[in-house]
Amino acid sequence: MTKTILPGATIGIIGGGQLGQMMSFSAKEMGYKVIILDPTPDCPAAQVSDNQIVAEYNDLAQLIELAKRCDVLTYEFENVDAETINEVKKYTEVPQGTKALTITQDRVFEKNFIEKSGFSAVPHVVIDNIFEYHRAVEKLGAPVIVKTTRGGYDGKGQILVEDPENVCYADIEELLMHGTCIVEKKIALKKEVSIVVSANSSRQTSIFPVIENVHRHNILHLSSCPALISTETENKIYQIGEKLAQNLELVGTMCIEFFISTTDEVFVNEIAPRPHNSGHLTIESCNISQFDAHIRGVCNLAMPKIKLLQPAVMVNLLGQHLQPAKEALSKHVEWHFHDYGKAESKNNRKMGHITILSDDLRETKNAIEKNSIWDV
Repeated sequence: MTKTILPGATIGIIGGGQLGQMMSFSAKEMGYKVIILDPTPDCPAAQVSDNQIVAEYNDLAQLIELAKRCDVLTYEFENVDAETINEVKKYTEVPQGTKALTITQDRVFEKNFIEKSGFSAVPHVVIDNIFEYHRAVEKLGAPVIVKTTRGGYDGKGQILVEDPENVCYADIEELLMHGTCIVEKKIALKKEVSIVVSANSSRQTSIFPVIENVHRHNILHLSSCPALISTETENKIYQIGEKLAQNLELVGTMCIEFFISTTDEVFVNEIAPRPHNSGHLTIESCNISQFDAHIRGVCNLAMPKIKLLQPAVMVNLLGQHLQPAKEALSKHVEWHFHDYGKAESKNNRKMGHITILSDDLRETKNAIEKNSIWDV
């Protein structure tokens, strides 16, 4: 029998960044208590929660302590050790399990899973040495992207090879020192999109509208919803999202990122078994947010049909954008301004975001692109 966790119970969250913070906002609004485990004292999530255990994510003793103090345990990022999660399951409910973690932590596992589910992953070759790299480039054709199979986000742990004749092999060798790598064909892109899917332990599912994304320097810059894509492509993405969630035995919220090629082929790029940056706009634009849906999912509450109340654009605030955006805030009544409360601001570090509800997405995106705040 699947257990339902009612408001008043305690939710433990591994990870105290902005995703944990927004999970905590949703949980607290519904009447749950929240304890965060994170190595940084007064981290963003701890600022809005009931308590914090200051410890490293791999500190098994402290993770067990967290488990003993909560009724259900979740996490805000996918690089939690699956074996550790299996250990803490002895002490509390961990409805997400480890299947999604195990698959999405390794790019080879992930791509095999996508293809076995019947969908197209980005064409790729697995390599273990520089000789296999050369064969992979020959097979796929340039440009390609070389990536580590584990870890890496926002462009870290990867190298774009535009011209195989003009590449620093030492950089490729450095990636290979971390272990097996994957060489991916760089898709001729028409659009990048994502879909957020949430589910509870009773297999009820909530699917959010497709979101269109723009990256700068491998970091998400701007998201808009609904994505301006054909109905045929939209339906295909919904079908893929629902099937992958089912095959992953999803509980909570996950996000699937897609590439749409210039020939309208749809490739699954990555799966994140947690709420996602592109889904932040759901806080203002939908009847429930991706974070509300995550809390409902892990607590096994009923999952509602998602409604887009108004189209929206979200733009990230990196370290170099935060102060100029604060100074401009008084002039922009349309901005829903989110500052994550991180102690240290760094260039290209995600410090907050702004969401704008709009009936004219093109005009709103153009206004953002013309704003000098995001020139750097």
